[in-house]
Amino acid sequence: MESFVPSQTIHEATLNILAERGVSIHAIAQITKHLQDPYIPNLTIAMCEESIHHVLSKREVQNAILTGVELDILAEEKRLSTPIQAIIESDESLYGVDEILALSILNIYGSIGYTNYGYVDKIKYGILADLNDHSSKRVHTFMDDLVGAVAAAAASRLAHRHRTDLEEQQS
Repeated sequence: MESFVPSQTIHEATLNILAERGVSIHAIAQITKHLQDPYIPNLTIAMCEESIHHVLSKREVQNAILTGVELDILAEEKRLSTPIQAIIESDESLYGVDEILALSILNIYGSIGYTNYGYVDKIKYGILADLNDHSSKRVHTFMDDLVGAVAAAAASRLAHRHRTDLEEQQS
């Protein structure tokens, strides 16, 4: 028999896990704004936050975040089997499952999301630098990629909306 978890429960769990892990919507919005500032005149943090909330309302995004963060937490608690414990705990460079999970978020918003994600993943803008800092006892192997993907998806959503607005103005 299939179990049913209400969407609101999953949405709230996603927002809670982000907050518990030190990631605010505002911090993600700063990344989104950095990505789209050169292209969207008068872009505000509030517009970016609205776009992030829209991205976070998607079940696929919620599932990716909850799954990835759970693996981070299990690695912190040293509750994973060998060798995956060491791989996730150390954020091994050849381990790409964290990026693959992040890419599942980007699939929702098209190819611009991939370029946005690649850029922020490379430069580690804003909170991504903190999440990628391996000097703390926290494990963020999945979280940094998931946050980057949410910011990139929100930026892509804004870019698509801006393009549609421009086309409507011209017609």
